[in-house]
Parts: sequence; C-alpha cells; structure tokens
Amino acid sequence: MAMLDGSIVNVALPRIGAELHAPVAGLQWILDGYLLALASLILIAGSLGDRYGRRRTFLVGVVWFGAASVLCGLAVSTEMLVITRVLQGIGGALLTPGSLAILQSTFAHDDRGRAIGVWSGLGGIAAAIGPLVGGVLVQVWSWRLGFLINVPIAVVCVWFARRYVPESRDETATGRLDVRGSVLGAVGLAGVTAALVEAPTRGLADPLVLGAVVVGVGGLALFVWLQLHETTPLVPPSMFANRTFSLANGLTFVVYAALGGVLMLLVLQLQVSLGYSPTAAGLAGLPITIVMLLLSGRSGALAQRIGPRTQLVVGPLVLAAGMLLLTRVAPGASYPGTVLPAVLVFGLGLATMVAPVTATVLAAAPDEHAGVASGINNAIARSGSLIAIAVLPAIAGLTGESYSDPVALTAGWRMSLLVCAGLAVVGAVLALGVSNSVLTAEDVAPQEKLPLGKCLHCAVEAPPTHVRG
Repeated sequence: MAMLDGSIVNVALPRIGAELHAPVAGLQWILDGYLLALASLILIAGSLGDRYGRRRTFLVGVVWFGAASVLCGLAVSTEMLVITRVLQGIGGALLTPGSLAILQSTFAHDDRGRAIGVWSGLGGIAAAIGPLVGGVLVQVWSWRLGFLINVPIAVVCVWFARRYVPESRDETATGRLDVRGSVLGAVGLAGVTAALVEAPTRGLADPLVLGAVVVGVGGLALFVWLQLHETTPLVPPSMFANRTFSLANGLTFVVYAALGGVLMLLVLQLQVSLGYSPTAAGLAGLPITIVMLLLSGRSGALAQRIGPRTQLVVGPLVLAAGMLLLTRVAPGASYPGTVLPAVLVFGLGLATMVAPVTATVLAAAPDEHAGVASGINNAIARSGSLIAIAVLPAIAGLTGESYSDPVALTAGWRMSLLVCAGLAVVGAVLALGVSNSVLTAEDVAPQEKLPLGKCLHCAVEAPPTHVRG
C-alpha cells in the first residue's frame, strides 16, 4: 500500500500541478512532505514495534494511512495536500518497519533470505506497477482516486493481519522511548529540506532559507549528540560499529537517493516531453515490474547461498547503466528502441540489489533489534529520496512551472540522470567492503538447523533467541 501510493503520486504529479496550480516547489513538497514524516518517525516506529508489539504497531499504521489517504483525496489546495501527505507519512512510518520486522522475527534464519526477497520483490513490484495503476486511475476520474484506492486495501490488510500474523516483541526492551531524539531528527530533516527546496527560488540570503539552514543543521547536530549520550537512543551507536551494517546503510542512502530522483522525473519526462498519457507512462515502466516479479525472490535466495557482496556491487552498476540508457529518452524517441531497453536494464539492477541489501542490513544487527535495524534502514532510504527530490530540480535548472516545458525538462532530465548514475556507482564502491558471510548460517549449531520452510519459533511472544541475525 505504501509503495504503491508513492509511485501513483509520481505519475499523477502533472495533473495535480495543473489542477492545483502548483510550481516545482509545490510538487517537491507534495513528495517530500510524505518522505519527511516517514524518514523522521520511522526510527521511533521501529522501537514502538519492538516494545509494544510489531503486529499492533503495523495495524495502527495501516488504519492511519488509510484515513490520511481519504484526506489527501479531498485536498483542495497545494498546502492542504502537503499537510495531509505529512499525515499519510506518519502512517507509513508505523507500518513499514513493522512489516519487515515481523518477517525477521518470525522466520527461521535459513528462510529469511527468501522471505525478505519476496517482501522486497512485492514492494518493488508495487512501486513499479504504481505508475500504471495511477495512470489508469487518473484517466478514469482524477488523481484523487489514486489516494482513495488505499481505503479498501487498508481494510483487507487489517483483516489478514489480525487473522494470520503472530504478535512479536522484544521482551528485553527497557527504559523510556527517545522522544527528544525523534523530535530533533524531524526538526533537523525539515529544516534541511526546506532550505534545499526553497533556496533556488528565494535565494540563499532569504531569511526563511537562512533560518531553515540554522534549524536543520542545528537539529541534526543535536540529534547526533543525543544519540551518543542517551541511555536508550533511537539509533544505538553500537550498531554502526559493525562495518557491514554501516556500509550497507551507506549504500542504501546513495542508491535510494538516485532512485528517488529518477522515479520522480521519469513520469514527468514521459508525459510532458514525449506526450505519453498517464496510462501509457505507467505501461512504459511495466517491464520493471515483470523483472522484479521474476527475479527478486531468486536474488534473495542467491545472496543467502553465495553471500551478498557480488550482487551489492553488480546491482548498483547495472542500475547506473540503466540510468545512462534513460538519457536517450527524449522527444521523438521510440519505445521499443529507447525506453524499453533502458527500463529493462534498470529493473535488472533493482532486482539484483534490493533484496540482498535489505537482508544484509538486518542480518548484521542482533535479532532483538530487528525493528530498530529495519527503522534505521528505512529512514536512511527515505532520507536519500527526500534529499534527492529537494536537490535535483535545482541541479537540473527546473524552477517555477518550467517542468511543463519539454525543452527545459529534457535538459534537466539528462543532467539529473548523470548525477543519479554517479550516486549508484558510489553505492557499488561502498559494497566492496561488505562482509560476504553475513547471511550464512555457519554460526548456528547443526542440530538447530531445520529444512527450508520449517520455522524455528512462531514468535508469538518474542523473536527466536537461539539464532543470530
């Protein structure tokens, strides 16, 4: 639901901008308002799941997300839509880490690679099929239907979760929640985002921009200081002592920044510069869905068998190649000769990398911190996208309503792709330092291993304690 919604909004941006008369900064805030709430609160949401129950937190998030989606669908101005998107992001923060932590705490060690591969694959498929679904919904009625479609999905999700998902929590969790850290993180990210979004139009000397810089940098600095001195921090510094955990999260940041920038601009480029309808723009990305569907589960299982390093190096490089191919997507370009090869390579890179990097981050953290590790990785991924969406339009020279001009948009599109391809290459370099044995089960005693498909512990009360993450 969360991943589908994000990509539906991307394809609906031209129609939203036209109906609400939103400039580039308005479109950025519609995307970044959601990501800001998600990235800021996902850390404390992971802790809430570990402490009060992962299924319970997940269910609250689903209901909240559905209710906020209704408000998004009723928005009558850019400002109202931004506010309701922030509310939607709060629900996304509650449900996203909970879903992954449930898998990590419920499945046996040997099964997790495949389970997380399926989770990543379905999430990737939802993100990829979103433009198609969004295009159809926009053309059937309005961009508003792209938000309202979340309501029946939420109802079905709540029914299945209550019926089939066991509750799990970290029984060792003690102390108070780091609410101060969560607030400082949110304030810091909000300040930095505001400065990056508003600086191109207001100028660096504008009081609002200068104030946002001070608030953002100061908030993030205080957040880091608090995490180093807090007894129960949102982000335990000890987790980053593990080199693989740190490098995998660094890879996540740069690669998801690249993905956020490409996915934001791709549907704009197809609709504005190539004249695609919303539905056609969605169909153009369908090969990404097919590749993810066919290969993501296998990619997770392969990483479990041979180690993740190869895929974490090759995947971002293939992504970079796909981004370079996308630079050829310009007015007059044909779909079979230009768009199709680029999205196929792009999808192959995603399928190669997404499941292994998620499994690597969780495997490098202790089982009892599954929710925290998932929250950290999700926050870093969303922060990467948040920063990219705030920065790339300025790098590409897109301001005001210039995104509606095919010439200006194409020039900005190509510049953005070069930047994003460079970020993907940085991710591949970081992956060279990842431990290749992090997903192996060699530290589990032979008598404790079970055949694939058998679960060591149903995790009704707590995650397994005899299998390391």
